[in-house]
Amino acid sequence: MAIDTQDTAEQDRPDQGSTETEQQAAAETAGRNASTWSTLRPLALRIHFYAGLLVGPLLLIAAVSGLLYSLSFQAEKFVYRHELTVPAGDRALPLSAQVEAARQARPDGTVTAVWPGAEKDASTRVLMSSPKVEEGKSLAVFVDPYTAEIRGELSSYGGSGALPLRTWLDELHRDLHLGDTGRYYSELAASWLWVVALGGLLLWVGRRRTARRALILPERGAKGRRKTLSWHGAVGLWAAAGLVLLSATGLTWSRYAGENIGAVQDQLGGATPSVSAGIDGSAGGGGDHEGHGGGHGGAHQGADIGIDKALETARAAGIDGQLAISLPAEGTGYVIKETDATFPVHLDSVAVNPADGTVIDQLRFEDYPVLAKLTRFGIDAHMGVFLGLPNQLALAALMVAMIMLILWGYRMWWLRRPTKARGLSGGRPVPRGAWRRISPVALLPLTAAVVVVGWFVPLLGVTLAAFLVVDLALGAVARVRARA
Repeated sequence: MAIDTQDTAEQDRPDQGSTETEQQAAAETAGRNASTWSTLRPLALRIHFYAGLLVGPLLLIAAVSGLLYSLSFQAEKFVYRHELTVPAGDRALPLSAQVEAARQARPDGTVTAVWPGAEKDASTRVLMSSPKVEEGKSLAVFVDPYTAEIRGELSSYGGSGALPLRTWLDELHRDLHLGDTGRYYSELAASWLWVVALGGLLLWVGRRRTARRALILPERGAKGRRKTLSWHGAVGLWAAAGLVLLSATGLTWSRYAGENIGAVQDQLGGATPSVSAGIDGSAGGGGDHEGHGGGHGGAHQGADIGIDKALETARAAGIDGQLAISLPAEGTGYVIKETDATFPVHLDSVAVNPADGTVIDQLRFEDYPVLAKLTRFGIDAHMGVFLGLPNQLALAALMVAMIMLILWGYRMWWLRRPTKARGLSGGRPVPRGAWRRISPVALLPLTAAVVVVGWFVPLLGVTLAAFLVVDLALGAVARVRARA
């Protein structure tokens, strides 16, 4: 992910006062008999230059906030250790007794789901819909499973159960706490991240070098701008795959590109399935991607075997380990889901009829479509829950790499400014007109691909068109001034 990765010999050459028109003409003459890549490279470099320069601040914000979010999992365990952990006992109380204790502590809330502690020293989390918390979040009442003591109350968000600290950082990363308006920032960053990363990778791999080691490791003994470029390219090479993955998974949450991704996934039969909890043919799913697994609507009326019997039925059906239990609502049954996303994942689920305890429906993760599995793995990896702590450390390292890549890119841009005397002057981009040196055989499919990608990822297409319009306008102004 380089902002500027031209050959060092060319870039470090001092400015001789040549005009942009002269540089362009010389480049066109030299490239008449060049290979396809040599004609594409100046165009890729110019796009890469402007993308890194103008979108870089958004990527830097995303990287810093993403770094903080990746560290929030462990911070959350420390900050909320009183609510999350309890002294381990010999025998836990029935789950119904723990839920009743939470109801008595918060009589104004409606219980929607229960997360039993997966470890012996973990508290039980009883989720409620309550006016005390914002819409889209639940009130989590933490109960000691051995004594029914209330350990505390916190707001809980999402399928991973983010508590206030992690939720705040998640919202900072997603929309800068600006709501729907702020989501444009994250979608724009995700839309351009893969372009900048892959563009930088191609430019770095396509450079002429005498030693293969210089491709994967920083150059020894290099100084100045050459040293910065060496670190920028080598680290970008190692980080490129992770950055592209973050971009792709991040776009699934976006407003415009996310809709297109979802439509394609549905057409390919890769939509994520959910267990059917409807009773007597009524509709009812087991929850959504980021939901809390509860809150179907009105409260369940009629016979109810209770949460303890429902849990026994689910365990008999092979549902065990880290669980989330959604309470029945009108026309739906209990939904008991495994929520252990660490590999190998345990994400099976079952729906239980509250009237007689029969199994309504079962869903095994092994029965998910392949595309749905890959989507789940990618999203969980983006969220830092796929492999637990190793996943979070890898995200943190990737964010540090991204921060450094951006800073190195801006440093190279600054070091390449025309003269040392013009302290506020920025570095020069590649001369305009690179696309005119591309043969029609390559230019036509390239243009078609850009149009398709721009339609599929709208913010990328809109901003790319804006860059082109501005660039053409600046070129026209430059030509007028040159003639004058």
